[in-house]
Amino acid sequence: MKYAFPDNFWWGSASSALQTEGAREGETTWDYWFAREPNRFHNGVGPQQTSTFYQHWKTDIQLLKQLNHNSFRTSISWARLIPDGIGEVNPDAVDFYHQVIDELNEHGITPFITLFHFDMPMAMQEIGGWENRDVVDAYARYAQICFELFGDRVLHWFTFNEPIVPVEGGYLYDFHYPNVVDFRRAATVAYHTVLAHAKAVQAYRAGHYAGEIGIVLNLTPSYPRSQNPADVKAAHVADLMFNRSFLDPVLRGEYPADLVALLKSYDQLPACKPEDGFLIAEGKIDLLGINYYQPRRVKCRDSAVNPQAPFMPEWFFDSYEMPGRKMNPYRGWEIYAPGIYDILINLRDNYGNPRCFISENGMGVENEQRFIENGQINDQYRIEFISEHLTWLHKGISKGCNCLGYHMWTFIDNWSWCNAYKNRYGFIQLDLETQQRTIKKSGEWFATTALNNSFEKE
Repeated sequence: MKYAFPDNFWWGSASSALQTEGAREGETTWDYWFAREPNRFHNGVGPQQTSTFYQHWKTDIQLLKQLNHNSFRTSISWARLIPDGIGEVNPDAVDFYHQVIDELNEHGITPFITLFHFDMPMAMQEIGGWENRDVVDAYARYAQICFELFGDRVLHWFTFNEPIVPVEGGYLYDFHYPNVVDFRRAATVAYHTVLAHAKAVQAYRAGHYAGEIGIVLNLTPSYPRSQNPADVKAAHVADLMFNRSFLDPVLRGEYPADLVALLKSYDQLPACKPEDGFLIAEGKIDLLGINYYQPRRVKCRDSAVNPQAPFMPEWFFDSYEMPGRKMNPYRGWEIYAPGIYDILINLRDNYGNPRCFISENGMGVENEQRFIENGQINDQYRIEFISEHLTWLHKGISKGCNCLGYHMWTFIDNWSWCNAYKNRYGFIQLDLETQQRTIKKSGEWFATTALNNSFEKE
């Protein structure tokens, strides 16, 4: 069967500054953390050892062209552009980003630019990071500088990538710096991130730029184990905390009342100012990026909460391992392609069918060299993964969902936080020692799909 997509569909991939650029003037939280605890990173590989986009951007953009990308998302590094977060703008960084943006546009590859992709300047973290409203103001200034510098040639802006992840990683589950476990501080970080987002949107609107502004959220549909009311309630709370805590403010301009009531009843609400509500209402977006990797399956708790334990989201639900689920064994994630359709239908039915696109979807696999045939990685498993998700995405579009594109994570195998290079995600294989790039089978498949704006599947 042939699956054809709408005209002008965005075909491309996504990456980030910190994970690809390499050598950088300004220190980020990742540089700082790696220098102190390299053992927390797979094989002791840190953020300096990336796919060297800072040196190879010109040839990498040629490869994007070869893969028939008509769009590409990356980020600007706040720490590269303004090394201390608040002071002078680094002219070398301005030149670099000007060149990258111009080269993309010249090759007919529309740049999608994210302002914050987990890379907090260390100078900003030292004064409290997102816990400090001064950092919110510093970010708003940084955003405005980016709009002024590049807003004439970048028409698709995103304030944050997966803003729930630094909340989870840095303040709940200890997989990002500053490795805090404290729900109230996590709630403050999440709240201030929404305020920072809204201030950036406000600045963009005030500048009357020609493009549009949005945010990229990793949406994990919450599926209850059963329709038992206790399981349904557990899934609802998980959805409130991990999806709707950002989805509702950016699409509706307000928080879900039941999330506010829940946090209030446990005395976990962040400090709010009277004018915050007006600001959040002004943060409504033009375009939503959706990162989808896996579903969240939950059930009601089977055991009582230890009252001495830190307050956590898991006070309200347990994770549920559905029998017979399809797994990516390398990442430990369930593969569930219909989730992409369920996300789109939920947006259509409950959020006014916003303009959106799949900004990330991907499959990380360990030791892909096993699959080299005639000098090329034959990653048929990735082709199946993409085509299965695209089939469900196509179904969503056929039901009237306003989805405008599909970006894969990622373009070239890149450094992936504490996982470093453990799992590879790219269309293009990277040899870390020689920096040689080799297109995988999936890259060829994607190039054909993008060229034809369609693919065939039995």
